[in-house]
Amino acid sequence: MDDVSGQMATAVLDREATVRALLAELDRRRLTGDAAAVRADVRGLARTDRELFLALTLTLSGSQQFYGDVEATLDVSAADRLRDLEASFGALADPFAVVRSEVLDGRHNPVTAIDTTITYDADAERPIVEYGLTSGSVEGFRARESPAELLTVVEGLLGATTDALEATGDRTLSTEELGGLIDRREAIESELDRLRDRIDALRQQPPGDQN
Repeated sequence: MDDVSGQMATAVLDREATVRALLAELDRRRLTGDAAAVRADVRGLARTDRELFLALTLTLSGSQQFYGDVEATLDVSAADRLRDLEASFGALADPFAVVRSEVLDGRHNPVTAIDTTITYDADAERPIVEYGLTSGSVEGFRARESPAELLTVVEGLLGATTDALEATGDRTLSTEELGGLIDRREAIESELDRLRDRIDALRQQPPGDQN
């Protein structure tokens, strides 16, 4: 995976000035609210320069696995230049991720963000999480669940994720996919630590005093 990451990084860094100009124009359109034009231009890039498109998708995603591979293959300076691109144009990560799913996976409106609102149901004595799944500026699904119900959904999705990886067998995963899995696993483990601590604290509180 290191060699592939190095090749992708080189595709960006060899044309850094051109890449910055391209991203600056896309970001300008994003700021004016022209999301459709941004996606159209990103699709055009995917058609005309697949390597650069994939390299930018990884760069803008902020994947620590990708940056680490670049450091190992090239050097720290190269990885820092990519990090600087992500810091400047990271807001473009969503349209690149959406188009990547369209182009490589044949999927439309893939989930790029989750927004949540938390309220409390005094009658049922439990918090309620309202959440929506969006693809760029398009809302695809909205639901309200208690924390226990929401964890049931999460459990099912995690199980499906593991099943999918086991079904892969000896076939390889792309650099982007494996790097994303590693990053997300670390983030999930951190959230599970927070969840475990909070549940342990609630178990030690007397009934009726768990707010």
